[in-house]
Amino acid sequence: MTQLLEDELSLSEERPGPAVIAVALVTAACCLGFAVFNLWFEATGFLAVGPNAAYAEAFTVLNWLVVALKVIGAAAALGSVSGRPRGPLQRLLGLTLWGAFGTLAIYSLGSVGQAVALLLGYLGGPGRLTPEALAYVLFFLLLATGFGVLAVSYRRRFRLRRWIPVLGFTAGPLVLLVVLLAVPALLAALGVMPSV
Repeated sequence: MTQLLEDELSLSEERPGPAVIAVALVTAACCLGFAVFNLWFEATGFLAVGPNAAYAEAFTVLNWLVVALKVIGAAAALGSVSGRPRGPLQRLLGLTLWGAFGTLAIYSLGSVGQAVALLLGYLGGPGRLTPEALAYVLFFLLLATGFGVLAVSYRRRFRLRRWIPVLGFTAGPLVLLVVLLAVPALLAALGVMPSV
């Protein structure tokens, strides 16, 4: 009887509340909605014309890599509120949530810093901070906040060990660094992208 009660309490603690489920749905929708832009770039050949035409093949590789990351992000957001993963899958999902949070938090912090610098006139003046640019910054702040809420909720519900948030939060930005630096360098080495 005692074991049955403990199991029931454990199950109830692992269930996310309605607010967390709503955050997961919005976060996943943002990831998938943002991936649509990359698909549109590919479908229209948007990045294969103009001054960047020489980089068209490289942009295609990077675009599909970014689409994959966004789909993984959406899956992690939804996975954080569905089911009861165990063992390695539970830790992997925790690492992914914290990695997404770390990456987006650092990216958002940089974007906010750039917006503030524009407002203060350090990067060409406030006129360069367009409504579109401001919406972009706010979108990434929303996405970072969503993954932060999901990561914290997931850690609490599944009582993840402390190393998972630390490793995920620090390793996530390294993924961004690989995307921004190592992948273009590899593409240049393979002759897919002209070296700069």
